[in-house]
This record gives sequence, structure tokens and C-alpha cells, in this order.
Amino acid sequence: MDHWRQVCFDGLAEDWLVDDAEEAETRWETADLLVAYVFRLHGIPVDIVSDRGPQFISQSSDSGLILFLLFLQFRLLCSSLVSSPAPRQPSSLALDLLSSDSTSPCACHKCISEGDGWFMERFNKSHKPFLSRKYNLSEADFNWWKQLQYERSTWVGYRAAVDELFHMFPDGQIFMDSDPGRCRTCAVVGNSGTLRGSHYGALIDFHDVVIRMNRARTKGFEVDVGTRTTHHVMYPESAIDLDPTTHLVLFPYKTQDLRWLVSAFTTGSVKVTYQSVKEKIQANKDLVMVLNPAFIKYVHEIWLDKNGKYPSTGFLALVLGMHICDEVNVFGYGADKDGNWNHYWEELKNKHYRTGIHGGQNEFKLIQQLSQIQKVQFFKGW
Repeated sequence: MDHWRQVCFDGLAEDWLVDDAEEAETRWETADLLVAYVFRLHGIPVDIVSDRGPQFISQSSDSGLILFLLFLQFRLLCSSLVSSPAPRQPSSLALDLLSSDSTSPCACHKCISEGDGWFMERFNKSHKPFLSRKYNLSEADFNWWKQLQYERSTWVGYRAAVDELFHMFPDGQIFMDSDPGRCRTCAVVGNSGTLRGSHYGALIDFHDVVIRMNRARTKGFEVDVGTRTTHHVMYPESAIDLDPTTHLVLFPYKTQDLRWLVSAFTTGSVKVTYQSVKEKIQANKDLVMVLNPAFIKYVHEIWLDKNGKYPSTGFLALVLGMHICDEVNVFGYGADKDGNWNHYWEELKNKHYRTGIHGGQNEFKLIQQLSQIQKVQFFKGW
């Protein structure tokens, strides 16, 4: 059996990916692996077999046909047998991407934890996103946090609530690992009406981590928002039931929120916070995660420069995504034409809501800036 070399040209990176194989009959399998690698590298769904599915229909462009032709071009290029030497020597970038010895912190084309000075001044991995029994929240951070929703609980009361919390739920920094051979992709999906008619569903579902929030729903909106949810962010006043494969991620804004979480899985005794709340919840208690109150303060002070009373759930979810994933894509953010935050599944009732107590305009500008420096990719809808 002749030795042969498999070559795939990545037109997006304008570089060659090279793979050696011993058996000629493996060329199609190898081609598929290289196609999957390149498509994953650039956030393109690899399971494209047709441009006729509803997920590829766009009012503004023939995006489905473009994706299909791109897939076909990759498939044909990568399946060609090219004898050594390759058309040209692959660059150091290509070799680094294919090598397990790469010095990059991840296997993505661009790792979120590298680069831009403005970003790195704000992006601090020492801030732990998730609460744990061992994390010692300072009294100063507690005093800042408790005034967000006018908490009356004491420091002692907070510590007691945390101890009770971790008698029931997992205690660990899940998703905080890193690996130079891994590219963990994250879709942070907001609830903006900009998702209507976007046809982003298939793209959103392609990510490793899909974060949704509050009362977000997928049923009936699958074409635009997808079907998968790996992490669902909520607080007591926005709680919904989840399927048993989804992480419930509590964003607590007061000690009562921690008590509610325990109650919602047990007695249902917490019925009111500042309003009536869902007494019992259906979710997998082994997949529960709780945001660290100090992380909320970090986002408010470092990222938002204390703009707004405190960060919105959406902006917190975005920064959380940047801390647990190597590559982050953002969907469903932004106000309507009148400057109001709205939801893709319902008509806005309060036409004067704007962005509430949050610095919505400032948050949106920051998302745009993160997109401009290529730390996130911002999908704005059609």
C-alpha cells in the first residue's frame, strides 16, 4: 500500500492542513475528520447535507446555498489524493493547530484568554464564577451584594444558607478546566426579539455549551433559537422547570435566593421574595450550579465600571461564558427600535421599560466592542 498525504485547504484561515495516512481507503474518513475540524474551528455546522432545510432559509441571502457549496468544496478538496510533497509547506500556524504540543491555551483558532490589552485588563481568571462551600466571600463583598435587592439577612445568615445549600447540591468548580488540545465553544443566547426570523437554530445547537436564561423557551421557535440547552440561568422570580440533562445555574441577588433554591427542591416553603415565586421546581439537583456573588461585583466594577445598579442577567451570562469556554458566540442581545428590551416569544407590554435598572446601552456597547476585537462573535439577527 502506497504512503499518501491528505491535504485540506482551509480557505477561511488561508492555510493548508496536512494529515498522513497509511491506507488509501481511509481517505474519505480522514477527509470527514478534517472537514469536521475546520468547520468546528470556524463555528460552521458540520452536519450540512442539503441547503433545502428550513434552518438555512434566509430573507436576506442564500446563506444555506453558500454553506452547502462551502461544505462541498471542502469535501472534494480534502478527499483528493495528493502525493508528497504537499502543494506547499504548511505554515507554522497550521502545524500549531494540528500539534498537541501547541503552546496556545486552547485548540481554537483564537483563544479568548489571549491577546488584546484592553480585554486582558478586565478578564481576570482568578475570579471564581461559581460559589462553593470552601469559597470565603469577604464581608465587604457580602455587604455590596446584599444591597442589590435590599437584603436584610446578616453575614451569619448568609453563611448558614451556603452551608445548607451544599448539603444538597454539588460543590465544585465545574467547567473551570483548560486544555491546549480542547476548543470548548459556547453559545450565549439572550431573549431579544432580534432572534425572530434569524434562522440561527442549527448554528446555536452546534456549540458544546448552550446557555439560555430566565423564561427562555425553544418549543415553537426551534428554527430561530435551536433546541439544545446545556445551562439555564435563572433566579427565583424567573424560574422555570428544566429537563434532567440541563444545568440549573442560579444567579443569586440575595440570601433568600439561596434559601429558595433548597426549598424549591424540598419543602416548597419559600413562596415569596419581593414577589411571589415558583414554589417547587423540576430539575436535576446533581447539575445545579450557583454564581458567586463576588463574580457579580467583579463584572459590575471591572467590566461595567459601576454603570447601572448591577449587571443584567444577560451580561453576567456573557462574561460567565467567557470564563468557562474557549470560544464564545453571542445571540439574541439588543433592544428594539424604541430602545426597549423585548422577548422573541411575546409582545412587549411595557412600552416604556427601556432596560430597567441596568445600564443596557453601556452593556450593548461593550458587547459590540468585544465583537470588534474578536473576543466574541456577535450574531445580531436579520
